Amino acid sequence: MSLQLGDNIPNFTLKDQNGNDFHIESFRGKLAMVIYFYPKNFTPGCTKEACGFRDQFEDFKSIGATVIGISSDSETSHSKFASKYNLPFILLSDKNGSVSRRFGVKKNLFGLLPGRETYVVDKKGKIILKFNSMDASKHIKKALKILQSEIT
Repeated sequence: MSLQLGDNIPNFTLKDQNGNDFHIESFRGKLAMVIYFYPKNFTPGCTKEACGFRDQFEDFKSIGATVIGISSDSETSHSKFASKYNLPFILLSDKNGSVSRRFGVKKNLFGLLPGRETYVVDKKGKIILKFNSMDASKHIKKALKILQSEIT
């Protein structure tokens, strides 16, 4: 089962790139969120997507939103990835894929690779955009556009 527009995101706790517990509840009610699931650190498409979110992070921040990246990579891998590319946002390790499954992220490439899917969530935790595309560059534009239209 996959989350749809208008659904509330589930509560979850995962480890961030610093090895700390991250509770999604600490953001609900405070900030809009762009939660993007991606296949793997250091791969060309995922690096392009992360750097795109990095380059527009201040735009998201200025409209009251934060960015959260989630993959099955370890906290150590996330830490190296964030450090190498100066990523200013949270990366979460979903090692066993439980959060990905709860969101209903679809696998790509004949079910072999984890999916690339973005959820834009309003302050209350309700999904206002769900976007799935292997074209990493489209995720940033779509997320920013929907947030700008919802907030302004």
